Amino acid sequence: MTYVAEELFEGEHYLGKPADATDRIITRRVDLVKAIPGFCDKNLDLLEIGCGNGASLLLLQSHMKSCFGVDIFDHTASFKKEIAARGITNCEIAIRNMETEDIDRKFDRLICFEVIEHFNDDASVSRFHRWLKPNALCAISVPNKWWIFETHGARLPLLPWNRVPFFSWLPTFIHERWANARIYTRDRIVKLLENNGFEIMDVQYITAPMDVLKESGLKRFLLKHIFNSDTTTLPIKSTSIFIVAKSKQTA
Repeated sequence: MTYVAEELFEGEHYLGKPADATDRIITRRVDLVKAIPGFCDKNLDLLEIGCGNGASLLLLQSHMKSCFGVDIFDHTASFKKEIAARGITNCEIAIRNMETEDIDRKFDRLICFEVIEHFNDDASVSRFHRWLKPNALCAISVPNKWWIFETHGARLPLLPWNRVPFFSWLPTFIHERWANARIYTRDRIVKLLENNGFEIMDVQYITAPMDVLKESGLKRFLLKHIFNSDTTTLPIKSTSIFIVAKSKQTA
């Protein structure tokens, strides 16, 4: 559920313009998914939780047997138009609240990008097992605490701009008082997934994509010389943490 515009509060959720399939944040994550040994397979079914407009699924569907995406917001019109135009028959999305509704099938693979932080509580990830076959592989990303800017914005008093630099670096209890979504360190997300029945296979920092910057000489310079790789070893250059995990659920 990656949104590139300012997010708008609607009930308990934040709504914005979903990222497009050509946005670098989407292509970088998809490239990382494709690089996971054995993740993509035309005999396997893929579930995406928080699929937005289906941009990631459209880039992965040719590598899987089937793709099914769910989101609490309705982006089905644009998605159906796209798959019809491209003749795609193994991919669909549906409107679901993943904290209260179930899916009547199980999947071999799961992706979930920038969604966990919006759940009512961290323990909601335990529900993922309901939709996974034993030993299913998962690719998950969450916002990185050590990126300079607050990626989801915050409801800060007296400040009209909600992307205040270094706000995410504040102690958790202060950040979560004002932020639109939770944020994670590497240790926090690893512990969360392990405590909810997942075995961690790999953890990487996704390099900031610079999608929010307008096209300019500065943006081209940054992408060429500083933010030029899919992943980084420096947390301060990363907007998201990318985790590969396996469900330890047994049949």
